[in-house]
Amino acid sequence: MDPVFGMPTDPEETEGSQATAGEALTDTSQIADDDRVIAALREVYDPEIPVNLYDLGLIYDMAIQDNGDVNVLMTLTTPACPVAAEMPQQVADAVSTVPGTGKVTVTLTWEPPWTMEKMSEDAKLALGLG
Repeated sequence: MDPVFGMPTDPEETEGSQATAGEALTDTSQIADDDRVIAALREVYDPEIPVNLYDLGLIYDMAIQDNGDVNVLMTLTTPACPVAAEMPQQVADAVSTVPGTGKVTVTLTWEPPWTMEKMSEDAKLALGLG
């Protein structure tokens, strides 16, 4: 545990941890599409980096189920990130605001480890790396 933030710093303590938001849809005739969910993911920023999580390459997978439920697999730049416990919930909350989404489950993973190569070209340019 981090002595200052009181959060796990060992990747094994957070691997597979999940955050959820939203609830099952009763009307599945208007399921959200990938573009809307990705737009919501682009609204969540790492507080230490002025680039959204999607363009940073922290979202490894996103799948919208036939019933509107959304599963997101994500990582962070480092297991020692001081917001490791908060970011998955922020992602779940953001995605759950998209009309046509049901229950949103965000799972945190450390494999494969994040590298700067996972960033979009726009992210690299914003950070002066491109």
